Amino acid sequence: MAVIAVIDYDMGNLHSACKGLENAGATPLVTDSSRELERADAVVLPGVGSFDPAVQHLRSRHLEQPIKAAIAGGKPFLGICLGLQILFDSSEEGTEAGLGIIPGVVRRFRPEPEITIPHMGWNQLDQSQVDHPLWQKLPSNPWVYFVHSYYVDPLDPKVRSATITHGTQTITAAIAKDNLMAVQFHPEKSSIAGLQILSNFVELVHSHSAVSV
Repeated sequence: MAVIAVIDYDMGNLHSACKGLENAGATPLVTDSSRELERADAVVLPGVGSFDPAVQHLRSRHLEQPIKAAIAGGKPFLGICLGLQILFDSSEEGTEAGLGIIPGVVRRFRPEPEITIPHMGWNQLDQSQVDHPLWQKLPSNPWVYFVHSYYVDPLDPKVRSATITHGTQTITAAIAKDNLMAVQFHPEKSSIAGLQILSNFVELVHSHSAVSV
């Protein structure tokens, strides 16, 4: 069974993410150890909260370089919610530099009369990378669950794997590039579709591990 390291940096309740991975057939290992990240078959970076404390906590635990090494080394990597945003260069939410793994900026939703901020609740994905492993066995435009006031704006539009529309704004809901995947929504709170997405990630991890042996 694949061991998936779930990074613990004091930014959110890890229980629901771990439960979702367990239900998908993986063994989650909650850790802030660079050695355990290196040994794991895959890495998940979850997170809720604010941008600046998140990157500060990661750097205080000396986790920035192990995260970059895992991604550069081809290990399957999944960022969730804030774990997507801190992969970018910077955020309008704070002043800290992000990890800079994906070029681009995290932006705040523009206020509109008909929308709520934070964007909280269910929304439909428009998958742009329709053949990506993360979206297999899903219906077109599945409903998933969001809680966020900021969204990622990548410089390279090709990394966008899915978008959503909130008010008149179409924003990036997921990115994917090689072994790196990250989503703005919470798959662990997204019912059947979310469990399928986590199962797809676990299946991808199993395939990668089999090839690596």
